[in-house]
Amino acid sequence: MDLEHHVTTTASHVQSDDCQRQLNIQTASAGFMSWLSIFKRASGHLSLCRLPSPAGSGLRRGLATVNGNGHGHGKVHHSHAMANRDPTTLSNYSAWRTKHTTVDFKLDFDQKLLKGTATLQLESQTDKESKEVILDTRFLHVKGVNVNSAESKWELKPHTNPFGAPLHVSVPDGAAKGDTIHVAIDVETTAKCTALQWLTPAQTSNKKHPYMFSQCQAINARAIFPCQDTPDVKSTFSFKLTSSLPVVASGVPVGDHTPSVGVEKTYAFEQKVPIPTYLFAVASGDIVAAKIGKRSVVVTGPNELDDCKWELERDMDKFMDVAEKLIFPYKWGEYNVLVLPPSFPYGGMENPIYTFATPTIISGDRQNVDVIAHELSHSWSGNLVSNASWEHFWLNEGWTVYLERRIQAAIHGEAEFDFSSIIGWKGLEDAVELFGKDHEYTKLIISHKNVDPEDVYSIVAYEKGFHFLYYLDRLVGREAFDKFIPHYFAKWSGKSLDSFEFRDTFLDYFHGLGDESIKQKIATIDWEGRLYTPGLPPKPDFDTSMVAACYELASKWSDSSFEPVPQDVESFTANQKIAFLDKVQESGSLSAERAQLLGKTYDFISSKNVELKSSYYRIALDAEDPTCVYGVAELLGSVGRMKFVRPLFRGLNKVNRALALETFAKNKDFYHPICRGMVEKDLGL
Repeated sequence: MDLEHHVTTTASHVQSDDCQRQLNIQTASAGFMSWLSIFKRASGHLSLCRLPSPAGSGLRRGLATVNGNGHGHGKVHHSHAMANRDPTTLSNYSAWRTKHTTVDFKLDFDQKLLKGTATLQLESQTDKESKEVILDTRFLHVKGVNVNSAESKWELKPHTNPFGAPLHVSVPDGAAKGDTIHVAIDVETTAKCTALQWLTPAQTSNKKHPYMFSQCQAINARAIFPCQDTPDVKSTFSFKLTSSLPVVASGVPVGDHTPSVGVEKTYAFEQKVPIPTYLFAVASGDIVAAKIGKRSVVVTGPNELDDCKWELERDMDKFMDVAEKLIFPYKWGEYNVLVLPPSFPYGGMENPIYTFATPTIISGDRQNVDVIAHELSHSWSGNLVSNASWEHFWLNEGWTVYLERRIQAAIHGEAEFDFSSIIGWKGLEDAVELFGKDHEYTKLIISHKNVDPEDVYSIVAYEKGFHFLYYLDRLVGREAFDKFIPHYFAKWSGKSLDSFEFRDTFLDYFHGLGDESIKQKIATIDWEGRLYTPGLPPKPDFDTSMVAACYELASKWSDSSFEPVPQDVESFTANQKIAFLDKVQESGSLSAERAQLLGKTYDFISSKNVELKSSYYRIALDAEDPTCVYGVAELLGSVGRMKFVRPLFRGLNKVNRALALETFAKNKDFYHPICRGMVEKDLGL
């Protein structure tokens, strides 16, 4: 989630199952026609400022004059200069707040750009005090601006890193509080756009058509259209997207969505649940669909459809059923999965309606589908209830990891919760070691003043956030905490909050129960320490039953005379193999020859499971095994997921810097811009 002139009014300015595959469906005459409805019609066998906190808490509180729903704490005096509580936006969202966003874009694969109009319906938060709207942009070509259908004066201020160039739009008469205006901006994206990746036909599996997808988290929506690019603002969305290839977006499909490859067509979507800009998403390519659940399809390339359907269809409805029982019914209508080409930089992105997922989860063994449990959990944590700024990212990801592990436990047994937590703890230890135990970026609340959220992004928010919630769960007891979960998500549904509002919600709820025992327990919570202390949190005692055999085998490898056989890992799940490999890496005791033996005996080198292969290669690189480097380079040319790419490049750089640089130069255009930028930093380029 990474990263020039002065201009006035009208001048443009550049900153710098198989069945679907064979369906021939008649165009719907009218009405809603999504991938799901296509199946129903076509097939009968649907194969930080410090302010006083509430008395006695002694906790620092960020400047949060207005919350995600526009309500203040105490008396609020609005002005256009009022401070935002999100430091990563240049917009004046405290004065104007986006209520609805309409985008009408054409996807131009030849020029590799989006062009069209974005229209924002903005509600005044002041009584005619603000005479301009300020919006976030980054590397956008702004061609013209209208306010309420009339040409308006506007100015694109100079670009500054990392947040871009603010677009100032004149509203001379302002607007009464609660009144709305419509700001329409004609735009084109540019070659510097950090939100879009354009793939040539050669970069797709069947090599027939180009492909495009977006990734807007954290602050990249501003590179597609001017907006209030902050999770503290949510709006409904309408999409009109014209493309010569099928399109998906983060809205419910409206009208005829019959796939049409090679024929220009406009696809419409509506998102009636307010979402922040980072959840704006679009993808277009030679894609087809197969049903994987009662309200779910998987969408991917024709060559991958059968494998993706098989991988996901067993568990999709199980995940949904558990999540709905744990929290409350799913609010978004459809839940679909788009499996992207291999350059997608993340495991998954929780875009509403269509989760964007890495193809590395399609491993042929159904061992990596818990990524979908994670992204589905985001439908409540992050999408419905959002962190107010990236300084409080743990509220999105810590909650989501907690919910994901509760889903895993309900399906696979309680030991799975602890097993997954143990693996996560190892990842957290690695991150803290990489940053340093006293580093700002190992805190739960991280200052983002003049900081690109991409530079802060790590497993810390996920795992340290999870551990804080797990601590609260154990403190009050599972029965009590399980009643708090739906209360929390209902209270903040459709809104954004910060860590302090979470604290207040937690304390108010449990004080309100009138249980003196619980009151005494929650009085012991060191909120200050938990939120602001860097490094590792206190380590819980986990059930080690699922990892005992993994650790026992790992300990044998510390003896150089140990002779391994394939049967050592025959009964292990893929995740147990990863736990075993993590423990071996932690010991750091293998020679290059022993590392080679490890990979060959247990068949890690030829595994189709990228999680396993990557974990093995990290051990081989630590052992400075010269025979592994070309296998590492080959893997780096076939996956773009940063979870694998970044540590492998760091390891390869230590063993063979020349090959690392050569591999990066060869593949940099294959990687997503976000991934490319992070690897450049890892390699010191």
